[in-house]
Amino acid sequence: MFTRIFGKPKQETNAVATLDKLNEHFVGEMEIVTQQLKPSLLETLEMLEKKEKVLLKKAATEVEKAKEFTRAKNKRAAIQCLKRKRLYEQQIEQLGNFQLRIHDQMIMLEGAKATTETVDALRTGAAAMKAMQKATNIDDVDKTMDEINEQTENMKQIQEALSAPIGAAADFDEDELEAELEELEGAELEEQLLQPATTLPAAPMQVPTSRISALPAAQKNTPEDDELAALQAEMAL
Repeated sequence: MFTRIFGKPKQETNAVATLDKLNEHFVGEMEIVTQQLKPSLLETLEMLEKKEKVLLKKAATEVEKAKEFTRAKNKRAAIQCLKRKRLYEQQIEQLGNFQLRIHDQMIMLEGAKATTETVDALRTGAAAMKAMQKATNIDDVDKTMDEINEQTENMKQIQEALSAPIGAAADFDEDELEAELEELEGAELEEQLLQPATTLPAAPMQVPTSRISALPAAQKNTPEDDELAALQAEMAL
């Protein structure tokens, strides 16, 4: 698997390198041609547009002349003007076709430029991939993976050794300890069930003497109070 990823046979590598050189040469030539042709095409297109404008003016002039000759009843001269107008129109149509072909050529050159830039980017990515593959050796990868596996196995053995019981605790049987614990729990439960339920009498509530002494004592009526009460009874009558 690693061989497929990081390595190629020598013959195949040489073939790929040759194709890369040819492709690089072709793309470089295409870029040069594109840079040289585009200004020339633009100049030609501009020249054709100027010629088309001149011919349009000439055709319009011939139409005006034909109208003047028609007013002057010079039919023959008017027809000659219309013939020249037709010739100008044919040339204008021809120039339009030339312009269309140049536009088509410019579009193709733009597409070729985009293709060149795309191939350039792909070549850069391929070169970066090759550099990374050269920096990563399959033997180093295998060695690194073996070291990782070995260290993982060593760590597992160390953890198992540390978690193993030592001394007298190593002789204890876990099943016996579990059985003994269950016996203790059963005995405690049985003892709780056999214990009689007893209720203690409620202790009498004691009031502190300090609070008893603090309660106000009942007041006795004095002779003055008795006389006042008798007076109030008489007045009520």
